Amino acid sequence: MAMTRIPQNEITIFQYVFFIVGAQIGIGILSLPADVAKGSGTDGWIAIIFGGVLSIIASLIIVSIMEQHPQDTIFDLLLRYFGKWFGKLLSLLFSLYAALAATTVVFTSIHLVQVWVLPQTSNYWIMILFMIPGFLAARQGVRILGRYAEIVFYMTLWMPLLIAVPLKDGHLLHLLPVIKEGWLPIIKTVKQTILSFLGFELAFLLYPYVKEKHLAKKGIIIANGISMAAFVFVTLVGFIFYSPDEITEYVWPTLSLLKTIEFPFMERFEIIFLAAYLFVLSTTGIPYIFTAVFGIAHVLEQYDHVRVLVVGVGLYIIVSFLYTPPFADLQAFSDWWGKTGTIVGYIFPVVLWLYMKLYQWLRGGKPS
Repeated sequence: MAMTRIPQNEITIFQYVFFIVGAQIGIGILSLPADVAKGSGTDGWIAIIFGGVLSIIASLIIVSIMEQHPQDTIFDLLLRYFGKWFGKLLSLLFSLYAALAATTVVFTSIHLVQVWVLPQTSNYWIMILFMIPGFLAARQGVRILGRYAEIVFYMTLWMPLLIAVPLKDGHLLHLLPVIKEGWLPIIKTVKQTILSFLGFELAFLLYPYVKEKHLAKKGIIIANGISMAAFVFVTLVGFIFYSPDEITEYVWPTLSLLKTIEFPFMERFEIIFLAAYLFVLSTTGIPYIFTAVFGIAHVLEQYDHVRVLVVGVGLYIIVSFLYTPPFADLQAFSDWWGKTGTIVGYIFPVVLWLYMKLYQWLRGGKPS
Protein backbone atom coordinates (compact mmCIF):
# COMPACT_ATOMS: atom_id res chain seq x y z
CA MET A 1 0.00 0.00 0.00
CA ALA A 2 1.40 3.37 -1.04
CA MET A 3 -0.18 5.32 1.76
CA THR A 4 -1.98 4.23 4.91
CA ARG A 5 -5.43 5.78 5.24
CA ILE A 6 -5.09 7.05 8.77
CA PRO A 7 -6.88 10.08 10.28
CA GLN A 8 -3.89 12.29 9.47
CA ASN A 9 -4.73 11.82 5.77
CA GLU A 10 -8.46 12.52 5.98
CA ILE A 11 -9.97 15.56 4.27
CA THR A 12 -13.14 17.51 4.98
CA ILE A 13 -16.02 17.71 2.55
CA PHE A 14 -15.00 21.28 1.69
CA GLN A 15 -11.45 20.20 0.88
CA TYR A 16 -12.91 17.39 -1.23
CA VAL A 17 -15.02 19.90 -3.17
CA PHE A 18 -12.18 22.39 -3.68
CA PHE A 19 -9.77 19.58 -4.61
CA ILE A 20 -12.03 18.60 -7.51
CA VAL A 21 -12.76 22.21 -8.50
CA GLY A 22 -9.03 22.92 -8.59
CA ALA A 23 -8.41 19.85 -10.74
CA GLN A 24 -11.11 20.96 -13.19
CA ILE A 25 -10.48 24.69 -13.48
CA GLY A 26 -7.05 24.72 -15.03
CA ILE A 27 -5.92 25.36 -18.58
CA GLY A 28 -9.37 24.70 -20.04
CA ILE A 29 -10.92 27.93 -18.82
CA LEU A 30 -8.26 29.96 -20.66
CA SER A 31 -9.17 28.57 -24.09
CA LEU A 32 -12.73 27.26 -23.65
CA PRO A 33 -14.60 30.34 -25.02
CA ALA A 34 -12.80 30.05 -28.36
CA ASP A 35 -13.10 26.26 -28.44
CA VAL A 36 -16.89 26.23 -28.07
CA ALA A 37 -17.33 29.27 -30.33
CA LYS A 38 -15.71 27.37 -33.19
CA GLY A 39 -18.32 24.64 -32.86
CA SER A 40 -21.58 26.43 -32.12
CA GLY A 41 -20.89 30.17 -32.14
CA THR A 42 -22.26 32.20 -29.26
CA ASP A 43 -24.49 29.28 -28.25
CA GLY A 44 -21.38 27.52 -26.96
CA TRP A 45 -22.32 28.34 -23.36
CA ILE A 46 -25.28 25.96 -23.69
CA ALA A 47 -22.90 23.16 -24.68
CA ILE A 48 -20.93 23.86 -21.49
CA ILE A 49 -24.08 23.31 -19.41
CA PHE A 50 -24.72 20.00 -21.17
CA GLY A 51 -21.09 19.04 -20.57
CA GLY A 52 -21.49 19.90 -16.90
CA VAL A 53 -24.57 17.68 -16.60
CA LEU A 54 -22.67 14.77 -18.16
CA SER A 55 -19.77 15.27 -15.75
CA ILE A 56 -22.19 15.25 -12.80
CA ILE A 57 -23.75 11.98 -13.98
CA ALA A 58 -20.32 10.38 -14.43
CA SER A 59 -19.24 11.70 -11.02
CA LEU A 60 -22.26 10.19 -9.28
CA ILE A 61 -21.52 6.82 -10.88
CA ILE A 62 -17.94 7.03 -9.56
CA VAL A 63 -19.12 7.80 -6.02
CA SER A 64 -21.68 4.97 -6.23
CA ILE A 65 -18.85 2.59 -7.14
CA MET A 66 -16.62 3.77 -4.30
CA GLU A 67 -19.45 3.59 -1.74
CA GLN A 68 -19.43 -0.20 -2.05
CA HIS A 69 -15.88 -0.36 -0.65
CA PRO A 70 -15.44 2.91 1.28
CA GLN A 71 -11.89 2.14 2.45
CA ASP A 72 -10.55 1.38 -1.04
CA THR A 73 -9.00 3.67 -3.62
CA ILE A 74 -9.45 2.81 -7.29
CA PHE A 75 -6.15 0.93 -7.18
CA ASP A 76 -7.37 -1.30 -4.33
CA LEU A 77 -10.68 -1.79 -6.11
CA LEU A 78 -9.07 -2.93 -9.36
CA LEU A 79 -7.02 -5.56 -7.52
CA ARG A 80 -10.12 -6.70 -5.63
CA TYR A 81 -12.23 -7.27 -8.75
CA PHE A 82 -9.70 -8.09 -11.46
CA GLY A 83 -7.02 -10.04 -9.64
CA LYS A 84 -3.38 -9.24 -9.03
CA TRP A 85 -1.93 -9.06 -12.54
CA PHE A 86 -4.81 -7.66 -14.58
CA GLY A 87 -5.68 -5.34 -11.70
CA LYS A 88 -2.11 -4.04 -11.66
CA LEU A 89 -2.23 -3.53 -15.42
CA LEU A 90 -5.40 -1.44 -15.13
CA SER A 91 -3.86 0.48 -12.21
CA LEU A 92 -0.80 1.22 -14.33
CA LEU A 93 -2.98 2.45 -17.20
CA PHE A 94 -4.89 4.73 -14.80
CA SER A 95 -1.57 6.06 -13.48
CA LEU A 96 -0.28 6.69 -17.01
CA TYR A 97 -3.47 8.61 -17.77
CA ALA A 98 -2.84 10.80 -14.71
CA ALA A 99 0.76 11.28 -15.85
CA LEU A 100 -0.45 12.41 -19.28
CA ALA A 101 -2.81 14.91 -17.66
CA ALA A 102 -0.05 16.20 -15.37
CA THR A 103 2.41 16.52 -18.26
CA THR A 104 -0.12 18.46 -20.34
CA VAL A 105 -0.84 20.89 -17.52
CA VAL A 106 2.81 21.37 -16.52
CA PHE A 107 4.17 22.01 -20.01
CA THR A 108 1.20 24.21 -20.96
CA SER A 109 1.75 26.27 -17.81
CA ILE A 110 5.42 26.69 -18.71
CA HIS A 111 4.43 27.72 -22.24
CA LEU A 112 2.07 30.37 -20.85
CA VAL A 113 4.77 31.75 -18.57
CA GLN A 114 7.28 31.91 -21.41
CA VAL A 115 4.88 33.57 -23.86
CA TRP A 116 3.23 36.05 -21.52
CA VAL A 117 5.64 36.72 -18.65
CA LEU A 118 9.23 35.44 -19.04
CA PRO A 119 10.01 35.03 -22.75
CA GLN A 120 13.78 35.00 -22.19
CA THR A 121 13.79 32.38 -19.43
CA SER A 122 14.81 28.83 -20.29
CA ASN A 123 12.30 26.02 -20.22
CA TYR A 124 14.20 24.01 -17.60
CA TRP A 125 14.51 26.89 -15.12
CA ILE A 126 10.76 27.39 -15.10
CA MET A 127 10.31 23.63 -14.76
CA ILE A 128 12.60 23.58 -11.72
CA LEU A 129 10.66 26.46 -10.18
CA PHE A 130 7.43 24.54 -10.78
CA MET A 131 8.70 21.21 -9.49
CA ILE A 132 10.12 22.38 -6.15
CA PRO A 133 6.77 23.44 -4.60
CA GLY A 134 5.03 20.65 -6.52
CA PHE A 135 7.28 18.05 -4.91
CA LEU A 136 6.86 19.54 -1.44
CA ALA A 137 3.06 19.46 -1.76
CA ALA A 138 2.70 16.05 -3.43
CA ARG A 139 5.01 14.27 -0.98
CA GLN A 140 2.72 15.15 1.93
CA GLY A 141 -0.35 13.35 0.61
CA VAL A 142 -4.05 13.97 0.21
CA ARG A 143 -4.68 16.06 3.31
CA ILE A 144 -2.09 18.72 2.48
CA LEU A 145 -3.26 18.83 -1.15
CA GLY A 146 -6.83 19.29 0.06
CA ARG A 147 -5.83 22.16 2.33
CA TYR A 148 -3.80 23.74 -0.45
CA ALA A 149 -6.73 23.52 -2.88
CA GLU A 150 -9.02 25.17 -0.31
CA ILE A 151 -6.58 28.02 0.33
CA VAL A 152 -6.06 28.66 -3.39
CA PHE A 153 -9.82 28.71 -3.97
CA TYR A 154 -10.31 31.45 -1.37
CA MET A 155 -7.24 33.35 -2.60
CA THR A 156 -8.60 33.56 -6.15
CA LEU A 157 -12.18 34.64 -5.46
CA TRP A 158 -11.32 38.12 -6.78
CA MET A 159 -10.58 36.84 -10.27
CA PRO A 160 -14.19 36.68 -11.56
CA LEU A 161 -14.64 40.34 -10.61
CA LEU A 162 -11.60 41.27 -12.68
CA ILE A 163 -12.72 39.18 -15.65
CA ALA A 164 -16.10 40.95 -15.54
CA VAL A 165 -14.53 44.41 -16.01
CA PRO A 166 -14.55 44.25 -19.87
CA LEU A 167 -18.34 43.78 -19.80
CA LYS A 168 -18.74 47.56 -19.68
CA ASP A 169 -17.46 47.69 -23.25
CA GLY A 170 -19.34 44.62 -24.45
CA HIS A 171 -22.56 44.12 -26.40
CA LEU A 172 -25.31 41.77 -25.23
CA LEU A 173 -26.61 41.62 -28.80
CA HIS A 174 -23.70 39.30 -29.60
CA LEU A 175 -25.59 36.56 -27.74
CA LEU A 176 -28.74 36.91 -29.84
CA PRO A 177 -30.54 35.09 -31.26
CA VAL A 178 -30.19 32.13 -28.92
CA ILE A 179 -29.90 28.70 -30.59
CA LYS A 180 -29.55 30.45 -33.92
CA GLU A 181 -28.29 27.37 -35.78
CA GLY A 182 -30.38 24.75 -34.01
CA TRP A 183 -29.49 22.12 -31.42
CA LEU A 184 -27.23 19.90 -33.53
CA PRO A 185 -24.14 22.21 -33.48
CA ILE A 186 -24.57 22.64 -29.72
CA ILE A 187 -24.73 18.89 -29.13
CA LYS A 188 -21.67 18.33 -31.32
CA THR A 189 -19.78 20.99 -29.34
CA VAL A 190 -20.33 19.21 -26.02
CA LYS A 191 -17.28 17.03 -26.74
CA GLN A 192 -15.15 20.21 -26.73
CA THR A 193 -16.06 20.73 -23.07
CA ILE A 194 -14.94 17.28 -21.90
CA LEU A 195 -11.30 18.27 -21.33
CA SER A 196 -12.31 21.25 -19.18
CA PHE A 197 -14.51 19.15 -16.89
CA LEU A 198 -11.96 16.39 -16.36
CA GLY A 199 -10.78 16.27 -12.77
CA PHE A 200 -13.87 14.73 -11.21
CA GLU A 201 -12.40 11.27 -11.90
CA LEU A 202 -9.93 11.94 -9.06
CA ALA A 203 -12.84 11.02 -6.77
CA PHE A 204 -11.69 7.45 -7.49
CA LEU A 205 -8.66 8.27 -5.33
CA LEU A 206 -10.14 10.80 -2.91
CA TYR A 207 -13.25 9.01 -1.67
CA PRO A 208 -11.68 6.83 1.07
CA TYR A 209 -10.04 9.92 2.58
CA VAL A 210 -13.26 11.94 2.91
CA LYS A 211 -14.45 12.23 6.51
CA GLU A 212 -18.11 12.89 5.74
CA LYS A 213 -18.63 10.15 3.17
CA HIS A 214 -22.42 10.53 3.34
CA LEU A 215 -21.96 13.98 1.77
CA ALA A 216 -19.68 12.79 -1.05
CA LYS A 217 -22.42 12.82 -3.71
CA LYS A 218 -23.61 16.30 -2.75
CA GLY A 219 -20.02 17.47 -2.63
CA ILE A 220 -19.16 16.26 -6.11
CA ILE A 221 -22.35 17.81 -7.52
CA ILE A 222 -21.38 21.13 -5.93
CA ALA A 223 -17.81 20.83 -7.26
CA ASN A 224 -19.00 20.23 -10.81
CA GLY A 225 -21.56 23.02 -10.40
CA ILE A 226 -18.90 25.53 -9.33
CA SER A 227 -16.70 24.58 -12.28
CA MET A 228 -19.62 24.76 -14.70
CA ALA A 229 -20.62 28.20 -13.39
CA ALA A 230 -17.04 29.44 -13.82
CA PHE A 231 -16.82 28.12 -17.38
CA VAL A 232 -20.19 29.58 -18.39
CA PHE A 233 -19.35 32.95 -16.80
CA VAL A 234 -15.98 33.31 -18.54
CA THR A 235 -17.46 32.16 -21.85
CA LEU A 236 -20.36 34.61 -21.67
CA VAL A 237 -17.99 37.48 -20.86
CA GLY A 238 -15.89 36.54 -23.88
CA PHE A 239 -18.94 36.30 -26.14
CA ILE A 240 -20.30 39.65 -24.98
CA PHE A 241 -16.98 41.46 -25.39
CA TYR A 242 -15.74 39.92 -28.63
CA SER A 243 -17.70 39.59 -31.83
CA PRO A 244 -18.69 36.01 -32.78
CA ASP A 245 -15.99 35.86 -35.46
CA GLU A 246 -13.29 37.66 -33.49
CA ILE A 247 -13.19 35.35 -30.48
CA THR A 248 -12.24 32.33 -32.59
CA GLU A 249 -9.03 34.08 -33.64
CA TYR A 250 -7.57 33.97 -30.11
CA VAL A 251 -5.69 30.99 -28.70
CA TRP A 252 -6.10 32.17 -25.10
CA PRO A 253 -9.18 34.45 -25.25
CA THR A 254 -9.49 34.76 -21.48
CA LEU A 255 -5.98 36.19 -21.14
CA SER A 256 -6.47 38.37 -24.23
CA LEU A 257 -9.61 39.72 -22.59
CA LEU A 258 -7.53 40.97 -19.67
CA LYS A 259 -5.20 42.90 -21.98
CA THR A 260 -8.03 45.42 -22.40
CA ILE A 261 -7.95 46.28 -18.69
CA GLU A 262 -5.84 49.33 -17.92
CA PHE A 263 -5.19 51.25 -14.73
CA PRO A 264 -3.33 54.57 -14.42
CA PHE A 265 -0.76 52.94 -12.16
CA MET A 266 -0.34 49.63 -14.02
CA GLU A 267 -0.03 48.30 -17.55
CA ARG A 268 -0.30 44.72 -18.83
CA PHE A 269 -2.54 43.66 -16.00
CA GLU A 270 -2.86 40.21 -17.60
CA ILE A 271 0.66 39.44 -16.36
CA ILE A 272 -0.44 40.01 -12.76
CA PHE A 273 -3.50 37.86 -13.37
CA LEU A 274 -1.49 35.03 -14.91
CA ALA A 275 1.06 35.12 -12.10
CA ALA A 276 -1.77 34.63 -9.61
CA TYR A 277 -3.48 32.09 -11.86
CA LEU A 278 -0.41 29.87 -11.68
CA PHE A 279 -1.66 28.85 -8.23
CA VAL A 280 -4.88 27.64 -9.87
CA LEU A 281 -2.90 25.73 -12.48
CA SER A 282 -0.89 24.11 -9.69
CA THR A 283 -4.10 22.76 -8.13
CA THR A 284 -4.66 20.97 -11.44
CA GLY A 285 -1.14 19.70 -12.13
CA ILE A 286 -0.03 18.62 -8.65
CA PRO A 287 -3.06 16.36 -7.91
CA TYR A 288 -2.51 14.53 -11.20
CA ILE A 289 1.21 14.15 -10.42
CA PHE A 290 0.28 12.77 -7.01
CA THR A 291 -2.27 10.37 -8.52
CA ALA A 292 0.26 9.07 -11.03
CA VAL A 293 3.04 8.42 -8.51
CA PHE A 294 0.59 7.06 -5.91
CA GLY A 295 -0.74 4.56 -8.46
CA ILE A 296 2.71 3.49 -9.65
CA ALA A 297 3.86 3.04 -6.04
CA HIS A 298 0.77 0.89 -5.48
CA VAL A 299 1.61 -1.25 -8.52
CA LEU A 300 5.19 -1.66 -7.27
CA GLU A 301 3.84 -2.52 -3.79
CA GLN A 302 5.77 0.31 -2.18
CA TYR A 303 4.49 1.66 1.12
CA ASP A 304 5.74 5.19 0.47
CA HIS A 305 5.06 7.05 -2.79
CA VAL A 306 7.87 9.59 -2.21
CA ARG A 307 10.58 7.55 -3.95
CA VAL A 308 8.44 7.30 -7.08
CA LEU A 309 7.73 11.03 -6.79
CA VAL A 310 11.46 11.81 -6.69
CA VAL A 311 11.98 9.81 -9.88
CA GLY A 312 9.00 11.50 -11.54
CA VAL A 313 10.14 15.02 -10.66
CA GLY A 314 13.64 14.18 -11.84
CA LEU A 315 12.27 12.96 -15.18
CA TYR A 316 10.31 16.18 -15.67
CA ILE A 317 13.43 18.27 -15.08
CA ILE A 318 15.62 16.10 -17.34
CA VAL A 319 13.05 16.17 -20.14
CA SER A 320 12.76 19.95 -19.86
CA PHE A 321 16.52 20.21 -20.52
CA LEU A 322 16.19 18.17 -23.71
CA TYR A 323 12.77 19.12 -25.04
CA THR A 324 10.72 22.30 -25.32
CA PRO A 325 7.32 21.34 -26.75
CA PRO A 326 6.05 23.67 -29.49
CA PHE A 327 2.44 24.79 -29.30
CA ALA A 328 1.41 22.10 -31.82
CA ASP A 329 2.71 19.40 -29.46
CA LEU A 330 0.85 20.96 -26.54
CA GLN A 331 -2.34 20.82 -28.57
CA ALA A 332 -1.61 17.16 -29.34
CA PHE A 333 -1.13 16.47 -25.61
CA SER A 334 -4.47 18.14 -24.89
CA ASP A 335 -6.18 16.08 -27.59
CA TRP A 336 -4.75 12.85 -26.17
CA TRP A 337 -5.78 13.87 -22.67
CA GLY A 338 -9.30 14.67 -23.88
CA LYS A 339 -9.65 11.32 -25.68
CA THR A 340 -8.23 9.22 -22.85
CA GLY A 341 -10.16 11.31 -20.34
CA THR A 342 -13.38 10.46 -22.16
CA ILE A 343 -12.58 6.80 -21.57
CA VAL A 344 -11.33 7.13 -17.98
CA GLY A 345 -13.88 9.69 -16.76
CA TYR A 346 -17.03 8.74 -18.65
CA ILE A 347 -16.85 5.25 -20.17
CA PHE A 348 -14.74 3.39 -17.59
CA PRO A 349 -17.02 4.22 -14.59
CA VAL A 350 -20.08 2.85 -16.41
CA VAL A 351 -18.26 -0.32 -17.49
CA LEU A 352 -16.79 -0.83 -14.00
CA TRP A 353 -20.17 -0.30 -12.34
CA LEU A 354 -21.83 -2.86 -14.64
CA TYR A 355 -18.96 -5.31 -14.14
CA MET A 356 -19.22 -5.01 -10.35
CA LYS A 357 -22.98 -5.59 -10.48
CA LEU A 358 -22.48 -8.70 -12.64
CA TYR A 359 -19.65 -9.91 -10.40
CA GLN A 360 -21.80 -9.51 -7.30
CA TRP A 361 -24.82 -11.15 -8.97
CA LEU A 362 -22.72 -14.19 -9.87
CA ARG A 363 -21.64 -14.39 -6.22
CA GLY A 364 -25.22 -14.31 -5.02
CA GLY A 365 -25.36 -10.59 -4.31
CA LYS A 366 -22.24 -10.56 -2.15
CA PRO A 367 -19.58 -7.89 -2.78
CA SER A 368 -16.01 -8.97 -3.44
